[in-house]
Amino acid sequence: MTVALITGASSGLGEATAKRLAREPAIELVLVARRAERLERLAAALPAAATVLALDLTDPDAPERARAHVERHHGGRLHLLVNNAGRGGRGAFGETGHEQVRRTMELNFHAQVRLVEALLPLLRASAPSAIVNVASTAGRIGRPGVGAYSASKAAFAVWSDSLRAEEHAHRVHVGVVMPGFIPTEGFPARELAGKRTTRWMLGTPEEAAEAIVDAGLGRRAERYVPRFYGGLAALRTFAPALLRRAMASGRADMLATKTRDQSNP
Repeated sequence: MTVALITGASSGLGEATAKRLAREPAIELVLVARRAERLERLAAALPAAATVLALDLTDPDAPERARAHVERHHGGRLHLLVNNAGRGGRGAFGETGHEQVRRTMELNFHAQVRLVEALLPLLRASAPSAIVNVASTAGRIGRPGVGAYSASKAAFAVWSDSLRAEEHAHRVHVGVVMPGFIPTEGFPARELAGKRTTRWMLGTPEEAAEAIVDAGLGRRAERYVPRFYGGLAALRTFAPALLRRAMASGRADMLATKTRDQSNP
Protein backbone atom coordinates (compact mmCIF):
# COMPACT_ATOMS: atom_id res chain seq x y z
CA MET A 1 0.00 0.00 0.00
CA THR A 2 1.36 3.42 -1.01
CA VAL A 3 0.63 6.33 1.31
CA ALA A 4 0.73 9.83 -0.19
CA LEU A 5 0.30 13.13 1.68
CA ILE A 6 -0.75 16.20 -0.32
CA THR A 7 -0.74 19.72 1.08
CA GLY A 8 -3.00 22.41 -0.33
CA ALA A 9 -5.38 19.60 -1.29
CA SER A 10 -8.66 21.49 -0.98
CA SER A 11 -8.47 23.16 -4.42
CA GLY A 12 -6.39 23.80 -7.52
CA LEU A 13 -3.30 21.72 -8.17
CA GLY A 14 -3.61 19.89 -4.86
CA GLU A 15 -7.17 18.77 -5.55
CA ALA A 16 -6.25 17.70 -9.09
CA THR A 17 -3.28 15.76 -7.73
CA ALA A 18 -5.47 13.97 -5.18
CA LYS A 19 -7.90 12.95 -7.93
CA ARG A 20 -5.04 11.76 -10.14
CA LEU A 21 -3.28 9.79 -7.40
CA ALA A 22 -6.56 8.21 -6.34
CA ARG A 23 -6.54 6.33 -9.66
CA GLU A 24 -3.29 4.58 -8.74
CA PRO A 25 -3.64 1.00 -7.46
CA ALA A 26 -3.30 0.27 -3.73
CA ILE A 27 -2.99 3.86 -2.53
CA GLU A 28 -4.06 5.74 0.58
CA LEU A 29 -4.19 9.53 0.58
CA VAL A 30 -3.68 12.09 3.34
CA LEU A 31 -5.37 15.34 2.34
CA VAL A 32 -4.05 18.45 4.12
CA ALA A 33 -5.36 22.02 3.90
CA ARG A 34 -7.04 24.61 6.09
CA ARG A 35 -10.62 24.05 4.88
CA ALA A 36 -11.96 20.90 6.56
CA GLU A 37 -15.33 20.83 4.78
CA ARG A 38 -13.77 20.91 1.33
CA LEU A 39 -11.31 18.18 2.31
CA GLU A 40 -14.15 15.99 3.59
CA ARG A 41 -16.13 16.43 0.37
CA LEU A 42 -13.08 15.59 -1.73
CA ALA A 43 -12.23 12.52 0.33
CA ALA A 44 -15.79 11.22 0.03
CA ALA A 45 -15.71 11.61 -3.75
CA LEU A 46 -12.39 9.84 -4.35
CA PRO A 47 -12.16 6.20 -5.50
CA ALA A 48 -9.39 5.57 -2.96
CA ALA A 49 -9.16 5.59 0.83
CA ALA A 50 -8.32 9.04 2.19
CA THR A 51 -7.96 10.70 5.57
CA VAL A 52 -8.12 14.45 6.07
CA LEU A 53 -6.20 16.85 8.27
CA ALA A 54 -7.35 20.46 8.54
CA LEU A 55 -4.17 22.35 9.22
CA ASP A 56 -2.54 25.75 8.77
CA LEU A 57 1.02 24.83 7.88
CA THR A 58 2.35 28.06 9.36
CA ASP A 59 1.17 27.11 12.85
CA PRO A 60 4.10 26.24 15.16
CA ASP A 61 2.79 22.73 15.85
CA ALA A 62 1.71 21.94 12.27
CA PRO A 63 4.62 19.65 11.35
CA GLU A 64 4.23 17.48 14.44
CA ARG A 65 0.46 17.31 13.98
CA ALA A 66 1.00 16.08 10.42
CA ARG A 67 3.46 13.44 11.57
CA ALA A 68 1.15 12.31 14.39
CA HIS A 69 -1.72 11.97 11.90
CA VAL A 70 0.33 9.74 9.59
CA GLU A 71 1.49 7.62 12.52
CA ARG A 72 -2.01 7.27 13.96
CA HIS A 73 -3.99 6.66 10.76
CA HIS A 74 -1.43 5.11 8.40
CA GLY A 75 0.90 3.21 10.69
CA GLY A 76 3.73 5.69 10.18
CA ARG A 77 4.10 4.70 6.53
CA LEU A 78 4.69 7.52 4.03
CA HIS A 79 5.86 6.94 0.47
CA LEU A 80 5.06 10.25 -1.20
CA LEU A 81 4.95 13.80 0.14
CA VAL A 82 3.58 16.47 -2.21
CA ASN A 83 4.39 19.97 -0.94
CA ASN A 84 1.87 22.01 -2.90
CA ALA A 85 0.50 24.58 -0.43
CA GLY A 86 1.42 28.18 -1.17
CA ARG A 87 0.32 31.78 -1.53
CA GLY A 88 0.93 34.58 -3.99
CA GLY A 89 2.98 37.64 -3.17
CA ARG A 90 2.02 40.39 -5.59
CA GLY A 91 3.19 43.97 -5.32
CA ALA A 92 6.36 45.94 -6.04
CA PHE A 93 8.89 45.87 -3.23
CA GLY A 94 8.89 49.67 -3.00
CA GLU A 95 5.24 49.54 -1.97
CA THR A 96 4.97 46.25 -0.06
CA GLY A 97 8.43 46.09 1.57
CA HIS A 98 9.93 43.33 3.65
CA GLU A 99 6.65 42.30 5.27
CA GLN A 100 5.34 40.93 1.99
CA VAL A 101 8.54 38.95 1.51
CA ARG A 102 8.38 37.62 5.07
CA ARG A 103 4.76 36.45 4.84
CA THR A 104 5.31 34.84 1.45
CA MET A 105 8.47 33.03 2.54
CA GLU A 106 6.74 31.84 5.70
CA LEU A 107 4.30 29.60 3.83
CA ASN A 108 5.99 29.00 0.49
CA PHE A 109 9.37 28.06 1.94
CA HIS A 110 9.71 27.84 5.72
CA ALA A 111 6.49 25.91 6.34
CA GLN A 112 7.38 23.40 3.62
CA VAL A 113 10.88 22.89 4.97
CA ARG A 114 9.53 22.39 8.50
CA LEU A 115 7.07 19.79 7.22
CA VAL A 116 9.81 17.90 5.40
CA GLU A 117 11.90 17.93 8.57
CA ALA A 118 9.07 16.34 10.56
CA LEU A 119 8.15 13.73 7.93
CA LEU A 120 11.60 12.82 6.63
CA PRO A 121 12.13 10.02 9.20
CA LEU A 122 8.89 8.40 8.02
CA LEU A 123 9.89 8.77 4.37
CA ARG A 124 13.28 7.22 5.06
CA ALA A 125 11.72 4.33 6.97
CA SER A 126 9.27 3.75 4.09
CA ALA A 127 11.88 4.01 1.31
CA PRO A 128 11.93 3.88 -1.61
CA SER A 129 9.88 7.03 -1.26
CA ALA A 130 9.66 10.49 -2.78
CA ILE A 131 9.10 14.18 -2.08
CA VAL A 132 7.64 16.44 -4.75
CA ASN A 133 8.08 20.15 -4.13
CA VAL A 134 5.81 22.35 -6.23
CA ALA A 135 7.82 25.48 -6.98
CA SER A 136 7.17 27.74 -9.99
CA THR A 137 8.73 29.01 -13.18
CA ALA A 138 8.68 32.32 -11.29
CA GLY A 139 11.46 30.79 -9.21
CA ARG A 140 13.67 30.68 -12.30
CA ILE A 141 12.58 34.00 -13.83
CA GLY A 142 11.82 37.06 -11.71
CA ARG A 143 9.03 39.20 -13.14
CA PRO A 144 8.10 42.71 -11.98
CA GLY A 145 5.55 42.78 -9.19
CA VAL A 146 6.06 39.23 -7.95
CA GLY A 147 9.50 39.47 -6.37
CA ALA A 148 8.42 38.01 -3.03
CA TYR A 149 6.75 35.06 -4.71
CA SER A 150 9.71 34.50 -7.03
CA ALA A 151 12.14 34.62 -4.12
CA SER A 152 10.18 32.02 -2.16
CA LYS A 153 9.91 29.65 -5.10
CA ALA A 154 13.56 30.12 -6.07
CA ALA A 155 14.60 29.21 -2.54
CA PHE A 156 12.30 26.18 -2.61
CA ALA A 157 13.65 24.94 -5.94
CA VAL A 158 17.33 25.33 -5.10
CA TRP A 159 16.87 23.84 -1.62
CA SER A 160 15.16 20.89 -3.30
CA ASP A 161 18.21 20.35 -5.51
CA SER A 162 20.42 20.11 -2.44
CA LEU A 163 17.96 17.84 -0.64
CA ARG A 164 17.83 15.50 -3.64
CA ALA A 165 21.58 14.95 -3.48
CA GLU A 166 21.55 14.53 0.30
CA GLU A 167 18.70 12.00 0.40
CA HIS A 168 19.83 9.87 -2.54
CA ALA A 169 21.68 7.52 -0.20
CA HIS A 170 18.51 7.10 1.88
CA ARG A 171 16.46 6.21 -1.25
CA VAL A 172 14.25 9.26 -0.83
CA HIS A 173 13.83 10.87 -4.24
CA VAL A 174 13.19 14.63 -4.46
CA GLY A 175 11.43 16.01 -7.52
CA VAL A 176 10.54 19.59 -8.38
CA VAL A 177 7.55 20.69 -10.45
CA MET A 178 7.68 24.15 -11.98
CA PRO A 179 4.22 25.31 -13.08
CA GLY A 180 3.82 28.31 -15.32
CA PHE A 181 0.49 30.11 -15.61
CA ILE A 182 -2.25 27.71 -14.49
CA PRO A 183 -5.65 29.17 -13.60
CA THR A 184 -6.72 28.16 -10.08
CA GLU A 185 -8.74 29.68 -7.28
CA GLY A 186 -5.68 31.43 -5.87
CA PHE A 187 -4.16 32.30 -9.27
CA PRO A 188 -7.05 32.98 -11.66
CA ALA A 189 -4.87 34.40 -14.48
CA ARG A 190 -7.87 36.30 -15.81
CA GLU A 191 -5.85 38.68 -17.96
CA LEU A 192 -4.13 35.86 -19.84
CA ALA A 193 -7.27 33.76 -20.11
CA GLY A 194 -9.25 36.69 -21.48
CA LYS A 195 -6.98 37.30 -24.48
CA ARG A 196 -6.75 35.02 -27.47
CA THR A 197 -3.12 36.06 -27.97
CA THR A 198 -2.07 34.86 -24.49
CA ARG A 199 -4.52 32.05 -23.75
CA TRP A 200 -2.08 29.51 -25.17
CA MET A 201 0.29 30.23 -22.26
CA LEU A 202 -2.06 28.60 -19.75
CA GLY A 203 -1.73 25.07 -18.47
CA THR A 204 -4.33 23.09 -16.54
CA PRO A 205 -4.39 21.64 -13.01
CA GLU A 206 -4.68 18.20 -14.57
CA GLU A 207 -1.44 18.72 -16.51
CA ALA A 208 0.26 19.79 -13.29
CA ALA A 209 -1.10 16.73 -11.50
CA GLU A 210 0.40 14.45 -14.17
CA ALA A 211 3.75 16.22 -13.76
CA ILE A 212 3.58 15.78 -9.98
CA VAL A 213 2.90 12.07 -10.34
CA ASP A 214 5.76 11.81 -12.86
CA ALA A 215 8.14 13.62 -10.51
CA GLY A 216 7.07 11.49 -7.54
CA LEU A 217 6.13 7.98 -8.60
CA GLY A 218 8.14 8.33 -11.82
CA ARG A 219 11.13 9.75 -9.89
CA ARG A 220 11.78 12.59 -12.32
CA ALA A 221 14.06 15.35 -11.03
CA GLU A 222 12.30 18.34 -12.61
CA ARG A 223 9.18 19.00 -14.68
CA TYR A 224 7.86 22.22 -16.20
CA VAL A 225 4.13 22.67 -16.81
CA PRO A 226 3.37 23.36 -19.64
CA ARG A 227 6.64 21.90 -20.89
CA PHE A 228 7.61 24.88 -23.08
CA TYR A 229 8.25 26.97 -19.96
CA GLY A 230 11.47 25.00 -19.58
CA GLY A 231 12.75 26.73 -22.71
CA LEU A 232 11.85 30.13 -21.31
CA ALA A 233 13.67 29.37 -18.07
CA ALA A 234 16.74 28.30 -20.06
CA LEU A 235 17.02 31.84 -21.41
CA ARG A 236 18.02 32.92 -17.89
CA THR A 237 21.26 31.01 -18.48
CA PHE A 238 21.84 31.31 -22.21
CA ALA A 239 20.42 34.75 -23.04
CA PRO A 240 20.18 36.69 -19.77
CA ALA A 241 20.43 40.13 -21.40
CA LEU A 242 17.51 39.37 -23.72
CA LEU A 243 15.43 38.16 -20.79
CA ARG A 244 16.22 41.24 -18.70
CA ARG A 245 15.23 43.57 -21.53
CA ALA A 246 11.98 41.71 -22.09
CA MET A 247 11.05 41.88 -18.41
CA ALA A 248 11.98 45.54 -18.09
CA SER A 249 9.93 46.50 -21.16
CA GLY A 250 6.90 44.38 -20.24
CA ARG A 251 7.36 42.19 -23.32
CA ALA A 252 7.52 38.88 -21.48
CA ASP A 253 4.47 37.57 -23.36
CA MET A 254 6.19 38.10 -26.70
CA LEU A 255 9.35 36.43 -25.45
CA ALA A 256 7.35 33.47 -24.18
CA THR A 257 5.68 33.17 -27.58
CA LYS A 258 9.04 33.01 -29.35
CA THR A 259 10.32 30.44 -26.85
CA ARG A 260 7.19 28.33 -27.28
CA ASP A 261 7.60 28.36 -31.05
CA GLN A 262 11.27 27.42 -30.80
CA SER A 263 10.86 24.63 -28.24
CA ASN A 264 7.77 23.07 -29.86
CA PRO A 265 8.42 23.10 -33.61
